[in-house]
Amino acid sequence: MSGTLYIVSTPIGNYGDITLRALNILKIVDEVICEEFKEGRGLLKQYEIDKPLRRLSEHNEKKDSPQIIKELKEGKNFALITDCGTPVFADTGNYLIKEAISSNIKLVPVPGTSSIMSALVVAGIPIDKFIYYGFLSPKSDMRKKELLSIRREFPVVLMDTPYRLFTLLKDIMDILGSETYVILCMDLTTDTEEILRGRADEIMAKIKDREKKREFVLIIKPQTFTD
Repeated sequence: MSGTLYIVSTPIGNYGDITLRALNILKIVDEVICEEFKEGRGLLKQYEIDKPLRRLSEHNEKKDSPQIIKELKEGKNFALITDCGTPVFADTGNYLIKEAISSNIKLVPVPGTSSIMSALVVAGIPIDKFIYYGFLSPKSDMRKKELLSIRREFPVVLMDTPYRLFTLLKDIMDILGSETYVILCMDLTTDTEEILRGRADEIMAKIKDREKKREFVLIIKPQTFTD
């Protein structure tokens, strides 16, 4: 009988945000598939869980997935986690999941913390419909074209690496206008959590002199929404 691949959401900053179900799954699986060994070990150590780890990154996912599928078919159970939050959105795992589906492997989502949803619920704008665009291109010209193509009748959720926040805000001001209303959520769920709302130029002015780079989610308010 084939095993099960659990897609397990983990905290995005506050270790108290893990679910009881996620903890139980991590305790009963044969092995945990992680994005980075350091983050995976730190997570398991925090909850005093002793399980072997297997690293799956963008560099080895296609090469190593067949072996994982083989072991799943033989009855082994795995938990797939990312460095933080809900797996697969901007992380490794899609290829493995696709292969598991093709092989009739049972997939079980174990929901939990998501930086996307955490940011949306404090945005203060209607979120019954929204666009998750994720990471824009790191190339300036392509990033500007993507911003131009974004539909503006719904809120747009963007993520990026901490060191590109200033560049992203500058591009938003250049392409969409400095008056564009944005919601910037930094270090969500941690002691340094900060949520800023306002025009893109106002937000830029508030953070431009800060040296520390912080994890963030940025939401662009739709042009059609009025207060």
